[in-house]
Amino acid sequence: MTGKERREQLLDIGRALFAERGFEGTSVEEIAHKAGVSKPVVYEHFGGKEGLYAVVVDREMRRLLDMVTGALTGGHPRELLEQAAFALLDYIDQYTDGFRILVRDSPVAQSTGTFASLISDIATQVEDILGREFKSRGFDAKLSPLYAQALVGMVALTGQWWLDVRKPKKAEVAAHLVNLAWHGLDGLEQKPRLIGHRKS
Repeated sequence: MTGKERREQLLDIGRALFAERGFEGTSVEEIAHKAGVSKPVVYEHFGGKEGLYAVVVDREMRRLLDMVTGALTGGHPRELLEQAAFALLDYIDQYTDGFRILVRDSPVAQSTGTFASLISDIATQVEDILGREFKSRGFDAKLSPLYAQALVGMVALTGQWWLDVRKPKKAEVAAHLVNLAWHGLDGLEQKPRLIGHRKS
């Protein structure tokens, strides 16, 4: 096995173990044992469990971000919303282990941050689309970041729930998410106000 093949093997094994047991529940000994190598080989490639975990998380974050941004191919704004919802649900469906790793609180500081920062990155992509729509409809485009965070957060949290229950089917989940978001956006007030007594 070449060095590159060994590295990929260790990443695959680490990814599966981190998804199943979490960071704390996974040991370098177990990773090495499953790969049929000694512990120093894992250290040689990644410097330890933290290094391996960081690479796994970085790869999963990149994969998810690429799937979501690649899905936003244009069309009607409602269709863009559908594309974004489906992209996240597709990732959960196809890369379940990766999603399980991402939604856990990471014990390792890494350059790309956490699941929350990834969701924020995706929301930034949506922000531009919302900003254009807000502007064309006479809304304050400066509020598009707030709405982007709300929409992407709604889909992400629903995705976490759906990961475990897997009901209803993916298309139905996407349809309901888009229904809530779209009809909420469709009736959006330009200057929303609170009706309760609390004003601050």
